[in-house]
Amino acid sequence: MSRKVKKEITSASFSMTKFYRRITTAKPSTLIVSLLAVSIAIFLFGGGVYDITVKPFPAVYVSNQFLFVYPQSLSDQFIAESLLAMILFVLGMTGLLLMYQSTKYAFKPRQAYMMFLMGTVFLFISYLVVETILGMKTG
Repeated sequence: MSRKVKKEITSASFSMTKFYRRITTAKPSTLIVSLLAVSIAIFLFGGGVYDITVKPFPAVYVSNQFLFVYPQSLSDQFIAESLLAMILFVLGMTGLLLMYQSTKYAFKPRQAYMMFLMGTVFLFISYLVVETILGMKTG
């Protein structure tokens, strides 16, 4: 082998080792990791994989009205229903985060109470709407 080829191979090996070391020792922010994990969970719980694989209709226009929720079936859904479920999961998660953040304001009782109350309202609204949609689906 010529010196030029040996030099290129060793420099490529060195740069690959440096790249590997940089990736394995990287420390991402815990906020970014937790947001990514929650986003993936909401996507999965909301039916994102079903939307990608089955490709359902966005909504249906039947007898002079739009149907956004697939009636009488738990195994099928429209894209609008999936998006609504994801939005409701985000609303519930926001409520839980507000309730958690309220515990950090013990020295400001009014602000802590208001944040806790808002979180409770968000969580309760999302729960009620999800239960209503499930009631519509099961008949």
